Amino acid sequence: MPTYAWIIIVAAALLILWLIATYNGLIVRRNRAQESWSDIDVQLKRRYDLIPNLVESVKGYMTHERETLEKVTAARTAAMGARTMAEHAKAENMLTETLKSLFAVAENYPDLKASQNFLQLQDELSDTENKIQAARRFYNQNVMDLNTRIQSFPSNIVAGMFSFTAREFFEVEEARMREAVKVKF
Repeated sequence: MPTYAWIIIVAAALLILWLIATYNGLIVRRNRAQESWSDIDVQLKRRYDLIPNLVESVKGYMTHERETLEKVTAARTAAMGARTMAEHAKAENMLTETLKSLFAVAENYPDLKASQNFLQLQDELSDTENKIQAARRFYNQNVMDLNTRIQSFPSNIVAGMFSFTAREFFEVEEARMREAVKVKF
């Protein structure tokens, strides 16, 4: 066999190996992004499960704060029903805002603040919020890795051939996170 034939065979084999490695790398990154979204989902479900207990423990003390409790319940329902990443982000921002309002209003009820059940639920919710934040950072890092690989040359060629698509980041509105909670009486 002539030398140029071996060169063509080796070049074709290297190209095939590169395609396989690139495809598998994209699969790994896509699976990591899916797994990290599952981590967020687990923590969000934990928070959704804590909220009805929190609302129940607060109801007896906050007789004049019915509107606040209804907003928390409505925000929880909206967050649980979110389908797209944008809907999730918007609903989670609203839920976080209503929970902040609830805790701000709770400051005006000394008996509630002394309730062991309320304090335990507040601690669990705070812990869950921290876990959601960590899971969100992990997810966004994996999405960034996937999106970079999908958009970078030459892996973007393989990504296009096999219909890999960029994912959305899970972002909270930073301005809302920095604002002080407004309490009205």
